[in-house]
Amino acid sequence: MNAIAPQVSPVSVSALPSAAELDRALRDASPAEVIAAALKAVGRDKLALVSSFGTESATLLKVMADVDPSIPVIFLDTGWLFEETLAYRDMLIATLGLKDVRSIRPAEETLSREDPDRDLWFSDPDACCRIRKVEPLARALKPFDAWINGRKRFQGNARADIPVVEDDGARLKFNPFANVSREELEAIFVRAKLPRHPLAASGFLSVGCMPCTSRTAEGEDARAGRWRGRAKTECGIHTMKTS
Repeated sequence: MNAIAPQVSPVSVSALPSAAELDRALRDASPAEVIAAALKAVGRDKLALVSSFGTESATLLKVMADVDPSIPVIFLDTGWLFEETLAYRDMLIATLGLKDVRSIRPAEETLSREDPDRDLWFSDPDACCRIRKVEPLARALKPFDAWINGRKRFQGNARADIPVVEDDGARLKFNPFANVSREELEAIFVRAKLPRHPLAASGFLSVGCMPCTSRTAEGEDARAGRWRGRAKTECGIHTMKTS
């Protein structure tokens, strides 16, 4: 987990290795090795990590910080987040020594036009996610050639078969925790003495936006509390290419 990536210079997009080649090479690599490989492939200035600062986020951020705490971190501040999530973000920045966390908000013009009454989450949650998460992320990722996220196969649904590296339009998308188990996540929390999300102890096993997040009952899937009662299981940033 403490692998240190060599300092490398960014390369042009045309010189990037293919996602398939990287996925084959990194299929059994540790999360730290995957992040180090991402740095080597594109350079720090062209690599970003996207984090929700949710209940499991501290683990990926810890691994990244051990490799290079200066990798830019993109945080989507939707305007509907729990105050506890914002406080947790600030706590982890201080605890892990993160050097470049960028809080990205939706465009005010778009909110005024498409969600003036702030009830779009109820009438059309897909549209709400689009203007508050998908479009802001696409804008934030424009300077980058690759991005890192924290999805795991054990989360199921559309995540059950994710590769370690995939093509995301003009970018590479790295999933360093694809192979990680719940037990391994817990081991990272314990070993590094990481603080927990303030809502985790109250039964929130997966935390997103306040109107679309509920507690998870015993025996339910960890993401069962997201968009409860709807067929929706993803916000959209992982179901469409960002470029």
